[in-house]
Amino acid sequence: MIQKITPFLWFSNQAEEAAAFYASVFPDSRVGRVTALPSESPSGPPGSVKIVEFVLFGQPFIAMSAGPLDPFNHAVSFVVNCDNQAELDRYWNALLEGGAAEQCGWLKDRFGLSWQIVPKVLGEMMSDPDRAKAKRAADAMLKMVKIDIQGLKRAFERG
Repeated sequence: MIQKITPFLWFSNQAEEAAAFYASVFPDSRVGRVTALPSESPSGPPGSVKIVEFVLFGQPFIAMSAGPLDPFNHAVSFVVNCDNQAELDRYWNALLEGGAAEQCGWLKDRFGLSWQIVPKVLGEMMSDPDRAKAKRAADAMLKMVKIDIQGLKRAFERG
């Protein structure tokens, strides 16, 4: 069955490599079909454009290698909600390899794609009815690069 909405990522030339990398990082993930466009296109001769179908955490994605167009930017990112610090650290470290760390749990991977690696508990803290506690958690998060769950909890609870 075809997904009604599927994220589609345009890579200059690394769609297969990126899909394989992402599938190696996340469970319930795999690269499916790789199809070379059999026709000439504005991006190149027959066979030069590749469509890669892959799944991350059970979510279908499509990627395409079709030459440079628009670079990835922060307008679109993928959020990974983590259960604990070990899971957060694992995804952060894997996706950061060859990329660049940013603020507040954000990073750009080696392909230029933006990710937000965050603990599930952050959303709970930020929406807490005690707005002073929520603000303390937000203030702590804003000072972090990689999110430290214990640091968030300490800030949230002190009062």
